[in-house]
Amino acid sequence: METVLSIKGLTKNFGRLCAVNNINLNVSRGQVFGMLGPNGSGKTTTLGMLMGVVNPTAGEFSWFGEQPNNQVRKKIGAVLEHPIFYPYLSGQKNLELNAMIKQCPPDNIPNVLELVELSGRRHDKYKTYSLGMKQRLAIASALLNEPTVLILDEPTNGLDPMGIAEIRELIKKIAANGKTIILASHLLDEVQKVCTHFAVLKKGNMVHTGPVDDVGKGAETVEVNADVPNFNELLMNFSGTSSINRENGFFQVTLREDFHGKDLNKFLFEQGVVANHLVTKKKSLEKMFLEILSEAN
Repeated sequence: METVLSIKGLTKNFGRLCAVNNINLNVSRGQVFGMLGPNGSGKTTTLGMLMGVVNPTAGEFSWFGEQPNNQVRKKIGAVLEHPIFYPYLSGQKNLELNAMIKQCPPDNIPNVLELVELSGRRHDKYKTYSLGMKQRLAIASALLNEPTVLILDEPTNGLDPMGIAEIRELIKKIAANGKTIILASHLLDEVQKVCTHFAVLKKGNMVHTGPVDDVGKGAETVEVNADVPNFNELLMNFSGTSSINRENGFFQVTLREDFHGKDLNKFLFEQGVVANHLVTKKKSLEKMFLEILSEAN
């Protein structure tokens, strides 16, 4: 796949503080790439360097195989900070101003307003918009020059659950149109639901990178219970059992590799036991994230 972004040894120091330390990363065309990490992990600083608003201390990066320049940056749309628009102008007028600043024709304004579902409010003053609408207008502005890549820094920050869901669906819609998206977030759920790939940053260091689909792979855990005496011993007799814990009134059975919940269910049935509760649990991004951070200490 075509490499859209290549980062080699990117580093940023603020005095004695190393905000970003020797990051290496490739992002391919069509990916929705999530940069995940706690506050202060270096996500925003990294995006700032990629957009040319923060100067790197060391290292380099290229967009579409080229060194950063004005022509290359025109292929990139970004929402890095809280959007700044004129409160007494309408959404339409604000976008017309932004199109003029970006030196791109205003013909695309109706399309981006339709995409972000603000066509019906385009003539309303910006100050009357909700936080979610303001964020959607910022994304519309970033899409005015029809960029190949969209960069979003904490796109759902401060939004209520409905606003978060709206932005999430919008990101999916933009990605479905073939754009490459790079977003920074500390919200695990957001990254798991919209991203194809992710990297984890901790104190400026990249401690993990890989496909989101890899989350949940590995040993299965089955949460199970049955109204029979010595159920714990019966579970230990199953050849696929690796370990057992008791939690919230259920047995948590970690299975050996290549064993699945249906195998345990079949075993119990053959022993004349019908489970009254049996749920296969895959590792969540949250659990994987916490494991990655603890291993990185």
